[in-house]
Amino acid sequence: MGIFDFLTQRHKNTASTAKSRLQILIQQERSMRGAPDYLPLLQRELLEVIRKYINVDADAVKVDLHKDGDSELLDISVALPDKAAANG
Repeated sequence: MGIFDFLTQRHKNTASTAKSRLQILIQQERSMRGAPDYLPLLQRELLEVIRKYINVDADAVKVDLHKDGDSELLDISVALPDKAAANG
């Protein structure tokens, strides 16, 4: 019986993990539902321009749209590499 308990416990943990991941994906989709269609294109184009000057990963550029009262704010974040990594 002990071996079967172990298998069912693992299954519950896996199901819980899958449920958490799905909730995160749903939350991201809901947050992007009202976002303009041009944000992914803007993110790609910004990445291309930044790569002309600095070698960065595709995940280094984040573009988000936030509401601040009646205004919408465009938040652009670029994770730059360390100086040692950039020179090396």
